[in-house]
Amino acid sequence: MSTPKIKSAVEEMAQPYFDEHGFELVDVEYVKEGSNWFLRVFVDKDGGIDLDDCSMISEYLSQKLDENDPVSTAYFLEVSSPGAERPLKKAEDVTKAVGKNVFVTTYEPINGLKEFEGRLLSFEDGELTVQSGQKKHAIPYEKVAGARFAIIF
Repeated sequence: MSTPKIKSAVEEMAQPYFDEHGFELVDVEYVKEGSNWFLRVFVDKDGGIDLDDCSMISEYLSQKLDENDPVSTAYFLEVSSPGAERPLKKAEDVTKAVGKNVFVTTYEPINGLKEFEGRLLSFEDGELTVQSGQKKHAIPYEKVAGARFAIIF
């Protein structure tokens, strides 16, 4: 099975359980590092995720993966929090990030810049507004290559 199909299968297996227990599926990765394959599931919830949550999810997913067997090669399953600088993968993630510090990269320069770090002021009509210092940057969502929360010191 291809990597996108594996990710999709894992998402389908996990989502009902996550909905039932108040977890948010942030991302799924299936990657090869050296000679090993890793299936990584990044999970969050209101108030943050802890080790017991990760253990419970890991047990559930291990059972479901054994039953459905979407991965034909040996792999390591890792369940974890996405961390303080979690990625903003979907438009709804960006909406929830309004008012917080973000780091955004774009596919092409906007006013000569491809990286923007600052407070996300709004996300309306397909456009992010990021304030960096005294400047406000309007970034079309379709030009966003990546976005994540940012810790600014």
